[in-house]
Amino acid sequence: MSATIDVADAIGTLTHSTFKRAVDENIGPVAVEFMSYGCGHCAELEPVLQEAAELLKSEVACYRVNVAVEHGLAAEYRITGTPTIVMFAQGAEAGRVEGSAPQLAALVAAIRGPFESQHD
Repeated sequence: MSATIDVADAIGTLTHSTFKRAVDENIGPVAVEFMSYGCGHCAELEPVLQEAAELLKSEVACYRVNVAVEHGLAAEYRITGTPTIVMFAQGAEAGRVEGSAPQLAALVAAIRGPFESQHD
């Protein structure tokens, strides 16, 4: 079963042509889920990630990249499995989480973690 995206999607979708502007040129914290719509773990993570993105929307910009379509981005960021969430600070990778993390608190902490040290 594949994940579906509804109109109230809290996570933007990036392509090769929109990635640079959204991630590389963004000075604020960004989290990008590298996923595939045919991935069971991605479908399991989707509702939790939507909730996390909604909670974090004032702190972290959240996006997704469909690796089944965006092979170049998947290769550039060494994505070997889905889902993988990569956190970026000022365009540079600040951390990553690989695999499904269906608990909201753990997912929010994992996304926030790489950015908390930047405020100390």
